[in-house]
Amino acid sequence: MIRATLCLILKDNKILLLKKSKGLLGQGKWNAPGGKILPNEEPKACAVREVFEETRLIAKNPEEVGLLYFYNNSKRMSLVWTVHVFLTHEFEGVPINGREGRLEWFSIDALPFEKMWEDDQYWYRLALDGTRFEGWFYYSGEFEKLIDHRIEVKSPPNRIDA
Repeated sequence: MIRATLCLILKDNKILLLKKSKGLLGQGKWNAPGGKILPNEEPKACAVREVFEETRLIAKNPEEVGLLYFYNNSKRMSLVWTVHVFLTHEFEGVPINGREGRLEWFSIDALPFEKMWEDDQYWYRLALDGTRFEGWFYYSGEFEKLIDHRIEVKSPPNRIDA
C-alpha cells in the first residue's frame, strides 16, 4: 500500500492546483500538490515537503481534514493508496512551475472537475469547507473509471476564514 498526501492551498476564495506533467501518475489532470510519504515521515511533514517541492511555497499550519482510500482493478479488499488530505490558508512565497507540472489558481466555485480525478467531485467541497471526512473510492483497471464510492463525514465544517 502506498501512503501519500494532498494539500489544498487556499487564498482569496481560490485554490492552487497543479496540472501533472507527462509520465507522472495523473498526467494531464489538475490536482492539489502532494505526493508519497517517505519512510518514517509524518503525513503533515510530507504535505509541507511536497508543497515546497511542487510549488516552492512554504505551507504553514496545514490542518488534516480528510483520509482517502483508493482501490483499483474493481477489487474492494486490496487497498492501493491511502491519502491524507490537508488544508491551509497560510503560506509563504510565490508559486513557481516545476518539473511536476503547471500551477494555476482556480475559483473554488469553478473547479475544473472535468479535468480532475473522477473522485474529486465527491470530496473537494467537504475539504474546502474544513469538514473532516473519510472516503473510499473503487476504480476499474489502473484507476481508469470510478465504479463506486462512499464518504463518511466525521465532523461539521470547521471554517477557517482567512
